[in-house]
Amino acid sequence: MLNIDDPAATEKIPALFRLGFRPFFLGGASVAMLFVPLWLVTWFYPDYSLFQTDFWVKVVPLWWHPHEMLFGFALAIVCGFLLTSVQTWTNQPGMKGWALALTFGCWLLARIMLLLPVSIPLWLPAIFDSLFIGLTAIKLWRCIYKVKQWHNIGFPIMLFAALSINLLSYYALSSRDFSLSLQIWQAMIWWLGLLITIVGGRVIPFFTAIRIKQTKPTPIALLEKSLIVVMIALVIQAMTKVLPQDIEQGLLMLAGVLHLGRWLRWFPHKTLKEPMLWSLHIAYLFLPITLFALAANIDDSMAYRHLIHLFAIGTLAGICLSMISRVSLGHTSRNIYEGPRMAVAFLCIPIAAVLRSLMPIIAPDYYQLWLWLAGAFWSLAFAMFVFNYASILSKPRIDGRPG
Repeated sequence: MLNIDDPAATEKIPALFRLGFRPFFLGGASVAMLFVPLWLVTWFYPDYSLFQTDFWVKVVPLWWHPHEMLFGFALAIVCGFLLTSVQTWTNQPGMKGWALALTFGCWLLARIMLLLPVSIPLWLPAIFDSLFIGLTAIKLWRCIYKVKQWHNIGFPIMLFAALSINLLSYYALSSRDFSLSLQIWQAMIWWLGLLITIVGGRVIPFFTAIRIKQTKPTPIALLEKSLIVVMIALVIQAMTKVLPQDIEQGLLMLAGVLHLGRWLRWFPHKTLKEPMLWSLHIAYLFLPITLFALAANIDDSMAYRHLIHLFAIGTLAGICLSMISRVSLGHTSRNIYEGPRMAVAFLCIPIAAVLRSLMPIIAPDYYQLWLWLAGAFWSLAFAMFVFNYASILSKPRIDGRPG
């Protein structure tokens, strides 16, 4: 940890609010653990739901589930990671104390307001969601701009784009435009895919090379730039549908080939003995698998909606779970490879991905069973994180340093 904080001042801050990863990892994992079973009960057994009919006066389940998985769960993990990493990148003090508590509080209030069993003005959760994302983006921008670290300036720009997409999602809900909502969810999926392309391309080969004691593969400039361009094109296409379907299919295939070629250069076969590594590699592999599957089923809208969960669960949740497990140990001064045993949790995620995305296509008569099984594996994975890491995240670093 860099010496950019006053230890005496930091000691006065509750441990949970000493750095961004602490509240957002714990909050995001808790939402993941709880919201999927809540969604399943509400969707399949509304009479037994805690919220019942009044809950859906303004917030309908077809909107709430993808919104909360993307902006409630995934973006919480993303913001916690970025607020932590920017301190390391720039050697500038990270968000902490009251500022972090305020930002996290905005995220939490938006989640609670969308669960209230009464009708509320939708602009209320929209404001708190916007504050959560906007405050994070501004903090990143200020740290990066101060040291003129232009190669990282894309992260706050991406967050401002996510803020705009989120506001558009609230507009779609208020106007009951669920076709627009579907475009928004697909655009946000590929927004997260773009982020994983950028961050995963940095950290996965780096972590792997250090652990297996092998030289990190030199990135191929053309491959890296092409991936960024293609992933941006997929975000734009999902939002606008400006390109013909055959061109979109070609983009999906091209992105799949590029991601697979990139992944094969990272020595994935040498990570099989280390859960903190193979979990990242399996998660990343689900990205090209998803792209190929979507390209092959681009004419089948129902199959497409199932298969997108290969990415949403296999890649997004898989990388989130692996990264928050690693970062939580590293930034509390613990040995990354001697922490809580999470191999079972890491395995639950790809199992959930297959159950949710492939099995409803293979055996549609058992659709409800596959969703409940997928939800059980998903919730078990994040429950294991919350159980093992809540005390780690809510206590000071074991070396006594700030952070």
